[in-house]
Amino acid sequence: MRKILAYPLTVIYFLFFGLSLVIFHPIQWICLNIFGYNAHAKSVSLLNLCLMASTFFLGTRYRYRTAEDLPRDRPLILVANHQSMNDIPPLIWYMRKHHPKFVSKKELGKGIPSVSYNLRHGGSVLIDRKDKEQSLREIRKLGKYIEKNKRSAVIFPEGTRGRDGVPKKFHTGGLKVLMSESPSALLVPISINNSWKLLRYGKFPYGIGIFITIDVHSPIPNSLETNKVLEDVETAIKSAIHS
Repeated sequence: MRKILAYPLTVIYFLFFGLSLVIFHPIQWICLNIFGYNAHAKSVSLLNLCLMASTFFLGTRYRYRTAEDLPRDRPLILVANHQSMNDIPPLIWYMRKHHPKFVSKKELGKGIPSVSYNLRHGGSVLIDRKDKEQSLREIRKLGKYIEKNKRSAVIFPEGTRGRDGVPKKFHTGGLKVLMSESPSALLVPISINNSWKLLRYGKFPYGIGIFITIDVHSPIPNSLETNKVLEDVETAIKSAIHS
């Protein structure tokens, strides 16, 4: 019965989700090209609030908790587990004061209204997973960007989405590059739970009645003891993940 109900609700969800992407595409262009970066950043935040709101038609609820207030006067490296693309709108919305930028695969840089435009023009970087040199070069650029502008970078060290809620092995090469290029950054571990359940039936229908939780742990200072820092970050993330 639950899955049957999910079909019409998913249609409504896709309608509002797609409408949000189409409407905000020209809004982003106007904000960036006429009013500048700050206006564009606000339009991106509102877009992602609307994308989150689209999941309310599926009965999705969110809980965001943070162990402490994060500083806004220094760069942050937001390190999170990755369960689905639905992780991203709440991260952007809840972290909007820190101007989150993403390490994304290059395929997302074209063809998706609003999303591709923001990835290309909003400060994020697009990497070619088959080209390690290009990937590291782009991640270095992002590290320098957040160091200079006191913004935040979001990175998913699993590299790909975990489709059952169980964290995959962390790959820390890109994270180490960010740390080296942004020495004043704080590393912020983030644990995301249950967003994978939106795709429990596949791409259609979506799961309904899902309770997504986002737990932001205490930041960990960047230091020369890179391996110890990365171990502490991974431990904090996985400590609050449940399948």
